[in-house]
Amino acid sequence: MVDQLPRMLADRYEVGRLIGRGGMAQVYIAYDTRLSRTVAIKILRSDMATDDTFLARFRREAQSSAALNHPSIVAVYDTGEEEIETGTGKVNLPFIVMEYVNGQTVRDLLADGDPIPIDEAAHVAAGVLSALEYSHREGIIHRDIKPGNIMLTQDGTVKVMDFGIARALADAHSTVTQTNTVVGTAQYLSPEQARGEVVDTRSDLYSAGCLLYEMLVGKPPFTGDSAVAVAYQHVSEVPLPPSSITADIPDSIDRVVLKSLAKNRDDRYQTAAQFRSDLLNAVRGGAVTAPATTAYAVPAPIPTPLPTAAYAPGQVPSAVSAHTGNYPPYETGQFPAHQKKSKNGWLWGIIILLLLVLAGFGLYQVLGNNGSDEGPTPTVTMVDVPNLEGLNQSEVRAALAEDNLELIIGDPVESDEVDEGLFVSSDPPVGTSVEEGSSVTVSFSAGVGEVTVPDVTGMDADAARRTIEAEGLVWGSQTTEDNHPDFDEGEVISTDPTANTSVPRGTPVNVKVSSGRVSVPNLVGMNVDIATAELNNLNLSYRIEFEESEETPDTIIRQNYPEGASVATGEQIVITVAEEPAPTEDPTTEEPTEDPTEEPTEDPTDDPTPDPTDTPPSNDPSTGPPNE
Repeated sequence: MVDQLPRMLADRYEVGRLIGRGGMAQVYIAYDTRLSRTVAIKILRSDMATDDTFLARFRREAQSSAALNHPSIVAVYDTGEEEIETGTGKVNLPFIVMEYVNGQTVRDLLADGDPIPIDEAAHVAAGVLSALEYSHREGIIHRDIKPGNIMLTQDGTVKVMDFGIARALADAHSTVTQTNTVVGTAQYLSPEQARGEVVDTRSDLYSAGCLLYEMLVGKPPFTGDSAVAVAYQHVSEVPLPPSSITADIPDSIDRVVLKSLAKNRDDRYQTAAQFRSDLLNAVRGGAVTAPATTAYAVPAPIPTPLPTAAYAPGQVPSAVSAHTGNYPPYETGQFPAHQKKSKNGWLWGIIILLLLVLAGFGLYQVLGNNGSDEGPTPTVTMVDVPNLEGLNQSEVRAALAEDNLELIIGDPVESDEVDEGLFVSSDPPVGTSVEEGSSVTVSFSAGVGEVTVPDVTGMDADAARRTIEAEGLVWGSQTTEDNHPDFDEGEVISTDPTANTSVPRGTPVNVKVSSGRVSVPNLVGMNVDIATAELNNLNLSYRIEFEESEETPDTIIRQNYPEGASVATGEQIVITVAEEPAPTEDPTTEEPTEDPTEEPTEDPTDDPTPDPTDTPPSNDPSTGPPNE
């Protein structure tokens, strides 16, 4: 079913690993992308999706739980349906989005069979009773209080979950489903549930009493080889006082427990508040309203033969009428005195005996026979499911065959702790007493499964961590910070391994987050257009200054921040751009002036050298002027 589920439900919930499974549903850890929180999603099993009874029960759980808002009740946030593809076609699977409780169930605490310290047991029971007080006030009966439905958070908070068979008080007229099966779990059924009668709030209080009993002594008040045997004890037998099994339990606790387990509901606590108050008084050494334990140990008319070793010294096992629910006489002044036996007592004894036989037969029809008519039940041999830890499939088959048990291969389970192919779990669990020839469903390890690293870029660190852990991965220890223009401070830039990479479950994922700053690049020598485009990409502003330079025009010759400087997004960078110098006049290009020292060039025709043939003019006055 894991492969069939879409990664995203309702376009909102990212589905992570499987964290639990029950008879009709599976529970996954998930991440609510809209509200940025981890949630748990319960999804109806695909093979139940076509069963109207289970669909109605699942939807009733959603309605019942969603109506309740109490710190000791697992909150329901949302519901919906998702269409998935199965081997037989498409089906709509309903789902419930719930509060994710990081903790363990009371069933886990009791797994080794050891009792819980009195103070802790009282704390858990008080939390359950507080939740029941609220749900009863809101008109909802749980009807399946048991250790597996009680969670304890890491800080010790009690959380009641699974209202899958809860009913409104107005609709509590039946405890039998359409398949004639008594709802609830045999070890915690109230007598009226076992008889198929009308249930009320006091039925939940009886189941809470069974839970308290088991926490105090390590086992339920009644056990047996079959559900029928256990249900019959609920109807007809008085449990041993807890102190007869665990010696340090005070008498006041005994009295509170036995009153909560009274066969006649009129003799029980009438409200969860009364039960809780008496229990806390008993733990604190105060007075309680419950009668003495001896009131519950007087023999009833018809003795029930059970092994003597099962009872404390001096106690006589007794049966209570399954028809009338009568009690042994109580102490004078507390309850009605025992009526004087009639002269026709022998006749009444026969009638009561017949009624007990009929009641037993009826319980067998409801719980065990399912309407079949195969004659008397033959004597069967009971065997314990053997320890299968560390065995592979062939070894498990051989071990079960030694006890005449049949192996059924269950779904493989991804495991970080168990090697692939080895035993992980069985149903019924190891150590459970079952009939010889029964089938045991065994799941083997699929090894460390692979998961896809989610894309958490742009998320803040807290949201990224929840998303990564929801996938079964580990938040890495090497969280680094880097400058990046596209992410605000604290947002994830990248992961290692990178997003969408397949890695083994449990792999550490290191992240790089934004410092909210950027690194200034080296712009010197760049063309101004390229430089400004680069600054825009870095979300930096700029101011341009020009300066005459011999450098190539329009190139950057200087910047106010050095290369690599870390600055806030939007910071202004001043860049200096080279421009060509303005032109100036060159004196070498002016008109030449005449040099006075230079002799003028004479025309050869004006040569002043006298011709020897010429007669110079005479300066003698006697000669007179020259001839014209």
